[in-house]
Amino acid sequence: MASSAGAAGPPWVTAGDQALPEDARSVQILRSDEPVWLRPQPGASRRGSVADGTRLPLYGAVRGPGCRGRWLSVGPVAWVCEDVVALSAEPPVPARRADALPTDPLPHRYHFAGPQGALGYSSLLNAEAVPPDAELEPGFAVAVTASAIRGGGDPFGLTTKGLWIPLRDLIPARRFDFEGATLNGSLDVGWVFTQSAEVYRSPGGKRHDGVAHSQFTPLTVLEVVERARRRWFRVGPEHWVSDRDVRAPTVAPIPSELVARERWIDVDVDNQILVSYEGTRPVFATLVSTGRGKGKSELATPKGTHRIWVKLVSTDMDNLENAEASRYYAIQDVPWVMFFKRGYGLHGTFWHRSFGKVRSHGCVNLTPKDAARVFAWTNPRLPAGWTAALPNDYEPGTLIQVR
Repeated sequence: MASSAGAAGPPWVTAGDQALPEDARSVQILRSDEPVWLRPQPGASRRGSVADGTRLPLYGAVRGPGCRGRWLSVGPVAWVCEDVVALSAEPPVPARRADALPTDPLPHRYHFAGPQGALGYSSLLNAEAVPPDAELEPGFAVAVTASAIRGGGDPFGLTTKGLWIPLRDLIPARRFDFEGATLNGSLDVGWVFTQSAEVYRSPGGKRHDGVAHSQFTPLTVLEVVERARRRWFRVGPEHWVSDRDVRAPTVAPIPSELVARERWIDVDVDNQILVSYEGTRPVFATLVSTGRGKGKSELATPKGTHRIWVKLVSTDMDNLENAEASRYYAIQDVPWVMFFKRGYGLHGTFWHRSFGKVRSHGCVNLTPKDAARVFAWTNPRLPAGWTAALPNDYEPGTLIQVR
């Protein structure tokens, strides 16, 4: 397999490509989260990371500084050094649609340490016969990739950190299937965010006895009026609900930084609603939980316009280094993370169901299904097998407006 390019060639092919072995069909990644670079040279910006064992497509190769072997082209503006990977005769991982959703909204099986905490062991054979390699406080979350029974005894779970933990000491995270609504250019949706929403005959009028909507019920909003600083939503003939119980989106101001027809996201902190836009057209909306802090508190979701600066399939989150924290937490492999300002981002949340209410430590919490959907929709896209992607000149990060 050989590759060549002229001056008008695509950006991921460089003049001077070297011929590749005829049987080489892919590039085998040999380390966890192997970096991929924008250019085949030292000091290049990072393009993303790839999971251990992934076979990436092989497009070409070039000799260059910083790599004793060859720099290998493994995707659009994506390069790895031959020194840390292996050429393979096997086909690469199958490509997928850029906006394809995962078959499961959670990339792992998640568990919480029980009331007595949990102990982790690096060896299943010696588990509980030797001192533990890790201790988990009650409520700390782990991601489990496999399970096994030790010598006919109790089952253990293997975490993404390589620790075996007795499953009797873990509580599985409950599945939660709430998801937002696809929009057809109109903000005509709403959801009950309290335990129950009473239904009225008119805004501020008499109640319909025995008629109510339960929490997370989706509603079609037919009309909106304001009475005494409260919004009322008509959801049927003489059926009105108020913003005391229902969250519904408001029209967002268009960010001045927006490019024509560009995809972007609006996060309305007052209403705890996220809306995805294509240009001026709303295409998706859902409930979120933003930071419980106020103003410039580190627990407040930072307002303003930002752009996603990195996307990760999952990453650990904790506050264990905060000496002033009133309560510590640690969550392994939080899914579908889209950081837009330092450590603040959008991500999937499996540890609470308070969507529609402030709850987080500053991030924008979405349900697993909604987070997976937004993750697939935003830029930069993640090719198959990648664990992280950073924006570049060809694919800037999606704009996030928090107001």
